[in-house]
Amino acid sequence: MEVYLRKDVEKIGLAGEIIKVGDGFARNFLIPQGFAVEITTSNKSQYLSKIRKVENRKEVIASQSSMLAEKLSTISITLKRKLHDNGQLYGSINASEIVIVLAQQGISITKSQVEFDKSIKSKGTFKVNIKLTARLKSIITVIVIAEQ
Repeated sequence: MEVYLRKDVEKIGLAGEIIKVGDGFARNFLIPQGFAVEITTSNKSQYLSKIRKVENRKEVIASQSSMLAEKLSTISITLKRKLHDNGQLYGSINASEIVIVLAQQGISITKSQVEFDKSIKSKGTFKVNIKLTARLKSIITVIVIAEQ
């Protein structure tokens, strides 16, 4: 079945694309969730014209995202936290803490865009992925030091 994606669906496609998916996947998940619309012979030309408009918009978004990725790759965040005597944190660093620090530096991202390889539970230097788009990720450096 062919469907027109209204929203980005991870590992499936980007908003504004016409893709082929299984009938069950489309009818049971994509269409009820509002992620897609079924393409029929009567509405195919309407959605083909929408694709052309979306392509121009995607180019602008891609350039903005790549500029943000370059900016993020140069950023280093320092977090001061209380530590046990053995150098372990009392808690762990979570995504919302990173979002708050980046917001203070003028960069707006959501918690869902922050991806940890493993949880940060000790002092040191760590790399954290920031997922900007389905295809574009940036890495920031997080430094955890002891609070005096």
